[in-house]
Amino acid sequence: MAGRKIVFGDTEITIPDRLFSLGIIPLIGIVIGIWLLTGIYSVGPDEVGVVRTFGKVTRVAQSGLRYHLPYPIEQVNTPKVTEVKRTEIGFRHIGNQQFRKVEHESLMLTGDENIVDAELIVQYKIKDAVKYLFNFVEPEITMREASEAALRTIIGQHSIDEALTTGKFQIQEETKELLQSIVDKYETGILIVAVQLQSVSPPKQVEFAFKDVASAKEDKNRKINEAQGYRNDVIPKARGEAQAMLREAEAFKEARIKRAEGDVAKFRAMLVEYRKARDVTKKRLYLEAMEEILPGVKKYIVPSEKDGNLLNFLNLTGE
Repeated sequence: MAGRKIVFGDTEITIPDRLFSLGIIPLIGIVIGIWLLTGIYSVGPDEVGVVRTFGKVTRVAQSGLRYHLPYPIEQVNTPKVTEVKRTEIGFRHIGNQQFRKVEHESLMLTGDENIVDAELIVQYKIKDAVKYLFNFVEPEITMREASEAALRTIIGQHSIDEALTTGKFQIQEETKELLQSIVDKYETGILIVAVQLQSVSPPKQVEFAFKDVASAKEDKNRKINEAQGYRNDVIPKARGEAQAMLREAEAFKEARIKRAEGDVAKFRAMLVEYRKARDVTKKRLYLEAMEEILPGVKKYIVPSEKDGNLLNFLNLTGE
């Protein structure tokens, strides 16, 4: 059907040519009626309606069928506030599980002045539709640049070992906290849902050197563990041997003391006898000593010509 097109703001209406034959007044009434009908709009369950009157935000409408004064008096935006949006740092997803590297975003400096290649995914959603729509322009670019700045700041506060191994979770949490503070400072109306490090690795140019360093560290840790095991094995044995030697020394000490005390008692007893009969005791000691020195030798006692008290011990048989 032939007709003429009339545009009211974002709405385009086609009026059939036969209506123009009714006259100017009925036509104006029909146009006004159609114009008033253009104010009907719907807000989805995952949306909010932000209504502007002559460009100024006047109200926020919830989900359902709504009405606003037609353009140019009022306009409405219906952003999806429950939709989780996504921005990527260091790479771009181009479909079919394919990715494109963006090295000028991913290469960054660590706190110990090493370079790492870090890729980050940030998930966010709208928590304040008015601020999101009117406080800043190009939200995707702004979020990407703020996310990159936050990640570079946090990576610069950690060593390369933390970034590559045990510190990834902490880096994620600190990046999320810093990024949320940045978007709150700019009053963007954005809530950071999650921050995830897709990958953190050394740059390709030095990847082999990093692998050599990691291998050397593993060897170092292995040697340290072996030395620790040897230490844990040797030290208890040495301590046990030291305790055994101390016990033996103490036993030897006690035995020598007891023996010395016995020798002293024996000597004192001999001294008493010696004082009573010096000559007899002297001869008895001599005989006992010779008996101990020559236990298997036959002894011949030959009296002297004078008093017969001289004792001679001779090995006449050679036995």
